[in-house]
Amino acid sequence: MDLKEIIKANKENVKNIIRMISGNDNEDLEQEVYVRIWKNSDKYEEKGSLKGWISTITKNITKDYLKSSVVKHEKLTDEEDTTFDIIKDKKESPELRLITNDRQKRISNAINNLKPKFKDVIIFCEVYGYSYEDCAKKLKCPVGTIKSRLYNAKKQLADELEDLL
Repeated sequence: MDLKEIIKANKENVKNIIRMISGNDNEDLEQEVYVRIWKNSDKYEEKGSLKGWISTITKNITKDYLKSSVVKHEKLTDEEDTTFDIIKDKKESPELRLITNDRQKRISNAINNLKPKFKDVIIFCEVYGYSYEDCAKKLKCPVGTIKSRLYNAKKQLADELEDLL
């Protein structure tokens, strides 16, 4: 396993999972994911996709972090500064919320405009994190077809959402 290639191929996926679960970016968690991958690379069996395995590791590390005493301690010490932060955030919130909502609507509409076979693959593989094999079983078609549909769906989304990238 070439760790540099793995990091390069999965960097965005790892960041997105951490951001989705924890609510923010966390480089320490990213590093922990890559260390765990490196330490357990001999245990990886090619039964599922490598991306699925890495996604599972990322989810577990992020969830463990959120359960840890470090996060609880940070929350307690941050409560002293929350009054100022709440006032500041409320002034920025409507504009940020509007931008975020608009972005989410455009992405959602772009996915909904895909052909059904592309839409299914995008939702299963990218939203739910299914491996190619699991997606192929779910949709009852070959893994190669899943990969092809995913490629074409991503290409169409990239073209349609070019200004968001």
